[in-house]
Amino acid sequence: MPLCYSVGGLNVTVTNAVDLAQVFINPGTTCSLEFVRAYASQAANATSAQQTIALRQQATAFPTLTGQTPRKLRTGDPISQIVSGTAGAAGTSGINASVAGAGTKTEILDDNFNVLNGWLWVPTPKETVVGNAGSSTGIGVYFPVAPTTLTSWSVGMHYQEL
Repeated sequence: MPLCYSVGGLNVTVTNAVDLAQVFINPGTTCSLEFVRAYASQAANATSAQQTIALRQQATAFPTLTGQTPRKLRTGDPISQIVSGTAGAAGTSGINASVAGAGTKTEILDDNFNVLNGWLWVPTPKETVVGNAGSSTGIGVYFPVAPTTLTSWSVGMHYQEL
């Protein structure tokens, strides 16, 4: 059974169009990561508004992040091979980038959602995104356009170590 983890944040304040959650794969790791869920929602706004969101792959130079330690989704699993990091280095995870980083960015999935409803991506098995071991890129949730209300965002990504 794959090992399952979550990286995310609650009540995040964004400052611009930023990376909300990033999980980078260390080229030296022994496992690949399969991303099986991503979500974003906002608790401070009672006004209907559309928001653009995307899943994105990024190569160096990575964003500057607030480090976030992956949480186990199954209590019996060992700690993740991915660790908290602020520099977007391979093998680290973080949220809420203060600097997006100048690395090559490739959109994987573009979407829109109403902020009153939130956004949830739960792919079928054929649509999951896999970051292969030895890759020098990271996968993240991204707002291509800054949201109207910048406060009280919750965001996360769930992944399995394969």
